[in-house]
Amino acid sequence: MRKLLFGLLSLTLSAYMYAQQPASSTRNAQPWERYLNELSDVEDFENVTWEDYYDLLNDYAEHPINLNTATREDLERLPFLSAQQIEDLLAYIYQYGGMKSRGELAMIESLDWYQRKLLEYFTYLGDTEEKRFPRFGNILKYGRHELIATARVPFYERKGDRNGYLGYKYKHWLKYTFRYGDYVKIGLVGSQDAGEPFFAGRNSAGYDFYSFYAQIRKLGPLKNLTLGRYRLRFGMGLVMNTDFGLGKVATLMTLGRTGNSIRGHGGRSAANCLQGAAATVNLWKGLDLSAFVSYRYIDATLNKDTNTIATILKTGYHRTRSEMERKNNASEFLVGTHLNYFRNGFHIGATALYNAFDRSLQPKVSQSYRRWYAAGSNFYNMSVDYGYVSRRLTVSGETATGDSKALATINTVSYLLTDELSLIALQRFYSYRYTALHAESFSEGGTVQNENGVYLGFSWNPSRRLSLMGYTDYAYFIWPKYQADASTYAWDNMLSATYKPGRFTFLARYRIKMRQKNNADKSAIISDINHRGRLSVGYDGDLWSTKTQGDIAYDQYKNNSFGWMLSQNLLCRWRFLRANASLGYFHTKDYSSRVYTYEPGTLYNLNFPCFYGHGLRYALTLRADFNSHLMAIMKLGTTDYFDRNHISSGYQRIDRSSQTDLDLQLRWKF
Repeated sequence: MRKLLFGLLSLTLSAYMYAQQPASSTRNAQPWERYLNELSDVEDFENVTWEDYYDLLNDYAEHPINLNTATREDLERLPFLSAQQIEDLLAYIYQYGGMKSRGELAMIESLDWYQRKLLEYFTYLGDTEEKRFPRFGNILKYGRHELIATARVPFYERKGDRNGYLGYKYKHWLKYTFRYGDYVKIGLVGSQDAGEPFFAGRNSAGYDFYSFYAQIRKLGPLKNLTLGRYRLRFGMGLVMNTDFGLGKVATLMTLGRTGNSIRGHGGRSAANCLQGAAATVNLWKGLDLSAFVSYRYIDATLNKDTNTIATILKTGYHRTRSEMERKNNASEFLVGTHLNYFRNGFHIGATALYNAFDRSLQPKVSQSYRRWYAAGSNFYNMSVDYGYVSRRLTVSGETATGDSKALATINTVSYLLTDELSLIALQRFYSYRYTALHAESFSEGGTVQNENGVYLGFSWNPSRRLSLMGYTDYAYFIWPKYQADASTYAWDNMLSATYKPGRFTFLARYRIKMRQKNNADKSAIISDINHRGRLSVGYDGDLWSTKTQGDIAYDQYKNNSFGWMLSQNLLCRWRFLRANASLGYFHTKDYSSRVYTYEPGTLYNLNFPCFYGHGLRYALTLRADFNSHLMAIMKLGTTDYFDRNHISSGYQRIDRSSQTDLDLQLRWKF
């Protein structure tokens, strides 16, 4: 590993000495993660597959979409746009023959400031002429390669590193991508978590996880063909969504938009991806047919007495002997189709799928909240999704059922009352008997099961500088849930205000959430009331940017828990270099009052860490874009705790009060 690190540093130094033309793209001037952070909340990190969302946006930031030739399907790949905004963008480009400058985005009144800013990072203004699918020779000749190598070096030792883990303490991964425009994309990923064996034991082929995919788009009537590992999303996700789901704050941005997508899986997790083939074909104008088939091995905990599946595992960890024994010890077959018709703002679709396991699912149902978990070897689901979008009104929904003979439905209506004010209402009913193993949709409880709720939200821009948004969400759970042995309900409310005078940004946010849970001796149901607040002020200059942020959290449950954090972030830019320093002081009673903050880091890595206890967090990130081909990132981060002499527990225990990691990343485009 020392040789590997020395090689990476030597290559970085050599590139620095021989760099010819420093990259000067404004795309790197202000990281898009900061704007996304201001639109996110703690709920988005806990109940949403945030890493998948982050990986997707990283890819689009590195390979933006040509806005002037983008189709509806292209824009639907951007998860922060609503259906109305997509229609407005397409109508503007059609009417005026494309955009000449980004300033024209301000002419589309349905776009707020944040969405216009995010579009600057994920799109570009290119030629307006539609291109045909390229010849094979041109693909080989003009295709672009990209190789990313990333490693994390911990300056500490865990208990499992000494005795317990099968591998060394270093985490690293490789990501290779070949692409030709928006037509051809081929990817290969190899990933290794700390503690997993590398070229040893059952990982004799090297990395613990590999993902390969090949994707072709826009080949005549063939809109998409993906082979290898892939992700799917149809309708509103009641039957099939292995991609990602959005939280309540993000729902205000998209106004409950539905979407159909097939994309290659270039992430480092095997949890939600499928493996096989998926395709979408245009049968007639507005009529698309998608089909998919998958066979993959999965991790599972087995019932010892019957050799059936007790739990399907999605952590992806194979560090210990017991974790390695659960690796790929079951298999799943899945086949399905989706038919969608879109015409004059109306759309209707139908999804059907069948999946089977080589071992029967037999979850332990001794606890009442597990009573209606999926059980058996064969499952099927079907649904109908529907909607209408116009200049001001958007209606969408999906209704599903399956072998459980139970119903799940979600329906939204949003209305642009004025050019400044939009309203949304979302209703969902998920029967406690409904099961869909690959569902992911809007929910309070985290699953598409046992929930009946109503969500109301608004987004108001009274001026170019001021924006307000808020929501209230009520959910009722008729069947017992984890930590609740009777019927319960939850009530969630949020209000946020952003003011932007010139280069400054002021943000204020408050959220109160009430959930019912068991009391200490499980004899009654009591309320868990959680308050969270945030105040921040930021400044974005040409050469430097800064942001000061304060967060508070107060939880009232069995005991009261209060916490707060004050953080400072400074970004400086000079030619091809970018330096980011962050400092945060946190003081919370326990995990119930934990706080989150944004922290810049390497590409394709989630950088919204959580803190609790009493301590100090500081980090320094350096990025060098030597030229259009070579980029390097180095991040050194430390967390010092003042209230403990060891960190974590079990095999993850660190016998010291501080934790320091070094992240290294090198990207080569050729």
